[in-house]
Amino acid sequence: MKNLLKPLTLFALVLSLVISTGVTAAPSKILFGSCGHQDKNIPIFNTINKEQGDLFIFLGDNIYGDTNDMDVLAEKYQRLGAKPGFKTLKAQTPIIAIWDEPVNSVRRTRPDGIYTSYMYGENEQTIQVIMPDLRWNRDALNHVGELEYYTKRKLNNQGPYSPSEVKGASMLGEAQWQWLEQELKKPAAIKLIASSLQLLPDFTGWESWANFPEDRNRLFALIKKHKVNGVVIISGDTHWGEISKYQQNLDYPLIEMTSSGLTEKWKDVSPNKHRVGNYTHNVNYGDLSIDWQQTDPTISLKLKGIDGQVIMQSDFSLSSISPYK
Repeated sequence: MKNLLKPLTLFALVLSLVISTGVTAAPSKILFGSCGHQDKNIPIFNTINKEQGDLFIFLGDNIYGDTNDMDVLAEKYQRLGAKPGFKTLKAQTPIIAIWDEPVNSVRRTRPDGIYTSYMYGENEQTIQVIMPDLRWNRDALNHVGELEYYTKRKLNNQGPYSPSEVKGASMLGEAQWQWLEQELKKPAAIKLIASSLQLLPDFTGWESWANFPEDRNRLFALIKKHKVNGVVIISGDTHWGEISKYQQNLDYPLIEMTSSGLTEKWKDVSPNKHRVGNYTHNVNYGDLSIDWQQTDPTISLKLKGIDGQVIMQSDFSLSSISPYK
């Protein structure tokens, strides 16, 4: 998997279809989504464009590449770029993405991954978006056998992977961990971790942070060690949408909204004991809105459907996720 993904990542967006950063003030409305297939219509873009967000974040599977042929990959990106809804999004909304970057980006030549971060706003109104690379340095996934998968896992809506039992196994690699620790220490009112995989759910059997428990525990430990306020998590990949909440051995609750997919659906949704409310396996996108006009800003996480209607929502104050003085 590593050897396949490196050339795909290096090529990721020769056509510069996606990235168009232009946000300087702290955004009040951040839209996000994942898992859009280039060979399908993506009508949800029309709804997203009506929102007129300050920023859009692609959380992975922006196309489905599945090839070693760079010409084929380029053609797939061209199919995404030709869609009218995407053209409008790119023209009117700044976009950042986990896997895609312009040809002159330092992320293309860095030897240990395409992780990056963005800082928006100033003074008390700042949002830092942290985008880790969970593929470049990833150690091997632990697969269960076919018998266990088909007789147990599949019947319980779980995938074929299990948490790694190898000491030190990681998705990020040590160099990226050192970078991430420094990013977490930077001052910002809101630390938005944009993850290509679910972070808080304990176990789904699919790709997730739970397959590398040392990574997950290390992140939680760094939040406590450096007294990092304001962490919010958004994620993709699953082909279903949900909200998760986790506070075990933490000083404030971590909240994660998973938005997936823009075209893809998965009817066999995995169990998640940290899920808040229900889930959706219909197409969806996420909306993170912040009311900066309040003394204690309200943060609103909404998952919305193809018609723009709210499917699920979590509202909380900035102070409720900022216990450290």
